[in-house]
Amino acid sequence: MADDWTGRDLADEATGSLRDKAPDTLGVPDPTAPVSGHRPAPAGGGPAGGGAAAPEHDWEAARGLVYPILRPAGTTGAAADVPLDVLRSSPVSHTTPLVSDGPCGLVVSFVLKGGGFDVLVNAEHLVSWGVDADELAGAAGANLAAWSAEAGWTDEISGSRRILSSDTGDHDAARILLTEVRAHLASELATSAVAGTRILVGVPERHMLLAGTMTPGDEEFAVLFHGFVSEQSEAAEEPIDRRVLELVGGELVEFAG
Repeated sequence: MADDWTGRDLADEATGSLRDKAPDTLGVPDPTAPVSGHRPAPAGGGPAGGGAAAPEHDWEAARGLVYPILRPAGTTGAAADVPLDVLRSSPVSHTTPLVSDGPCGLVVSFVLKGGGFDVLVNAEHLVSWGVDADELAGAAGANLAAWSAEAGWTDEISGSRRILSSDTGDHDAARILLTEVRAHLASELATSAVAGTRILVGVPERHMLLAGTMTPGDEEFAVLFHGFVSEQSEAAEEPIDRRVLELVGGELVEFAG
């Protein structure tokens, strides 16, 4: 044996004693002895109902955690208003995110908020929850409205130009789906504006919503607004749209210039 091993105890790093006899298979097991790969169950048995009560499986647990999100135009998925045929549809279609039509060609999907990440809702969730797309959309919209009612706005004014923005890092872009938010933007931005002022809107990414005033003769504002929206969308982790949109009669339409 090499000199490097001379005098070394090969059990130096052992964490337990060595056996000097075979285990007694008929004896009472030591309750304090560790078992490889085993973790004791939590005291009290963990959450009531176990995995069956998790939001992924239980609608009552998931109801307060679902939210709508805006996604880019052209995003594909399973139509939210078409029930899943579990016997005839392919397994892939079960887990394809649900999609529905949004404003200006954008797509609306739904997420189930988790600890540190969100899960896109698919048809398999609806089957597991025992609800349809209308109930999902109703709960998601109510959750978004409750959150939006507490979320603030950033107000920036420069001369005749004014911008209201929402960038809390949460459900910001999806706020434009709410009737009350569109009404708030129109009311706030029209109050201090001259006749003929137009309200431009941008949803560059999931966590940002912008609305600004373009007064008559200030076409430069539209150029600057588009440049900012485009840059934000290009650099975003979850981009939505680089276009400039417009709020007309309480509805979102594409800005025609």
